[in-house]
Amino acid sequence: MTEQTLEKQKVKAFSFGEDREVGSVTDIISLFQSAHNGQYYELPYSINAHARYFYSLLYMRSALQVKANILGSCLVKNNYLTQQQMGSLAMDYLWFGNAYLERTLSRTGKLLSLRHSPAKYTRRDIDHYKFLATNHHALDGVHKIHDYAPDSIYHLMQYDVNQEIYGVPEWLPAVQSAQLNAEATKFRLRYYRNGSHAGYIMYLTDSNFLDEDVDALEEQLKQSKGPGNFRNLLLYAPNGKADGIKLIPISEVTAKDEFFNIKSISRDDQLAAARVPPNIMGIVPTNTSGFGSVTDAATVFARNEVEPLQGIFEEINDWLKADVFAFDTYEIKTCPQSEDSKKDK
Repeated sequence: MTEQTLEKQKVKAFSFGEDREVGSVTDIISLFQSAHNGQYYELPYSINAHARYFYSLLYMRSALQVKANILGSCLVKNNYLTQQQMGSLAMDYLWFGNAYLERTLSRTGKLLSLRHSPAKYTRRDIDHYKFLATNHHALDGVHKIHDYAPDSIYHLMQYDVNQEIYGVPEWLPAVQSAQLNAEATKFRLRYYRNGSHAGYIMYLTDSNFLDEDVDALEEQLKQSKGPGNFRNLLLYAPNGKADGIKLIPISEVTAKDEFFNIKSISRDDQLAAARVPPNIMGIVPTNTSGFGSVTDAATVFARNEVEPLQGIFEEINDWLKADVFAFDTYEIKTCPQSEDSKKDK
């Protein structure tokens, strides 16, 4: 075999994209630690990245927002904490795993006011807490650090088995499923914006068509749909064979069809991590049987999720020496039936 023949038999292959390493969630969690940087303890996870999830993880944010809204609506009104402040405090606890409440006392030790300190910018030091205020006027983006007075901050945190400086949100293992859900939406959006897909292909092989007829048919196809729709193709091949022309798309059609399965499965993972019934969140069921009674789901949800959360926040009262955190029972109130409706039955 000659050298020229060997040269023709070489096969070239290439791939699209770049390699990206996806680490296991358990591997990431095993690396958690809270090191002291000389000013305060660092968080065991990237809080900036976690804050960005707030705008991309649709179902997780909605599920946790339901809990925060319920806690805020059940709060008994008082002079120290509003319903909105309660919702913000609860959202910090559920989203970041940490919530901070600042108290102001009089000289006699009487409680004067309460203020929620945002968890994204609050840090713990050896004997007190600090607030990182971003200096937007500085070119290097440094932080101005405000020191809270000792024993003026109550730190409510979710338990972490690796350290006891900061809390870690319990739904963190569901981040990959939540990201998969968001990426599936981005993929489908890019697919539609790409515009390289066709609605249908009209394939003409009859040579009896005149050129004028083909031109008229092409013009009718262009005017049949408005702007922004899928492009339709007209292929005219006189006396062409059935398999003479084949269109092989680069993108895999079955991958696009997995969109619904990915969205559904990753959504269920997020709801399982947040333990919120889908019918409470207003999700439309895709099966014929539905999600069952929303009243029954709300009753179980109130006992298993809302009441424990209320108990956690009520523990702050011991530190405040005042009954600030008091909640009404979360229940679904049904409208009373009128006498006319009872007679109809």
